[in-house]
Amino acid sequence: MEIYRCITCNANLIGTNYVAFPCPSCGETIYRCKKCRKLGNPYVCENCGFEGP
Repeated sequence: MEIYRCITCNANLIGTNYVAFPCPSCGETIYRCKKCRKLGNPYVCENCGFEGP
């Protein structure tokens, strides 16, 4: 089982406490914890530098 990390807060993502979606710019999969996504905390894609909430 692979454990992912939130791109915003670096928390371990286990079970269903996270969301995964493609970067709007490059399509790389982005993982975020539900807390950061709900709060709209900013993130930066590690592949292309796209910034978004």
